[in-house]
Order: sequence, then structure tokens, then C-alpha cells
Amino acid sequence: MPSYTLTVNGKQQTVDVAADTPLLWVLRDNLGLTGTKYGCGIAQCGACTVHLGGVATRSCMTPISAVGGKPVTTIEGLSSSGSHPVRRAWIAEDVPQCGYCQPGQVMAAAALLARTPRPTDAQIDAAMTNICRCGTYQRIRAAIHRAGQGGAR
Repeated sequence: MPSYTLTVNGKQQTVDVAADTPLLWVLRDNLGLTGTKYGCGIAQCGACTVHLGGVATRSCMTPISAVGGKPVTTIEGLSSSGSHPVRRAWIAEDVPQCGYCQPGQVMAAAALLARTPRPTDAQIDAAMTNICRCGTYQRIRAAIHRAGQGGAR
């Protein structure tokens, strides 16, 4: 079994896994980072979204061999104290209902805001392709606008 050295949430980690092991399972099973969720397994729902080199990436379909030297950030690494503007805005706008999709939604929103600090509704709609079974899309959009305007008020 090959060894892979990753930088996850700023910490270097080495894992011994098959080259085709999805990043999601390395994070959850090998590193114990269970904030990233398994949803569909085919990169459609977005529950497994992490940042790979700063880009929102569906980890369920990303083999560990494709990570290379790019840093990985999970929901746990976004801000351990909950102080990230997206996390604060999520609470202020009362986004979560069941909560299952929320880590992936937050990670996708944070990646969007990193490249487009004040997105339009159209930019939000284009970037936020994660599925929310509870249908909180209007609150998600409001939270992204709030976070882009300096965080929770």
C-alpha cells in the first residue's frame, strides 16, 4: 500500500491507502475528521465538499492520488472557534434545519467568497450547486450575502 503525505487543516498527515481511495474516506476513516459528510457518492449532492488548494472540491470522487501537494481544508479547519464569517452568517440567518448538508454548503460558500467577496444572486446560484433536502436555499443566499458584507451583524 502506498503512503501519501497530505497537509490537512494546516497539519501534515501521512496515510497508507490505495491510490484510488476517495479523499472523503481518508479524511473520515483514516484521519477521524467526520465533519465532512457522505451523501450520494457520485459528486452530485455536495455534502462532501472540502477545499483542495482553496477550491471547493467534492471529496467523494477525488482519489487520494489526485491530491498531490495541494492543502486540504475541511469544515473542522475552516475555523475551530466558529469565527469564520460564513459560519457566523449561517447562524444569524438561521440556515440549518436538519444540518446534514451544512458542512458542504459552508465550505462551498467560503470558497465562493474567497474568490468573489460580494457575489450577486446569479453568482451565488451558479456556485452553490450543493443540494439541501430541507430547501433552505433562500437563507443560504442571504447568509452568503451577509458574510460577504463583513459577517454576522
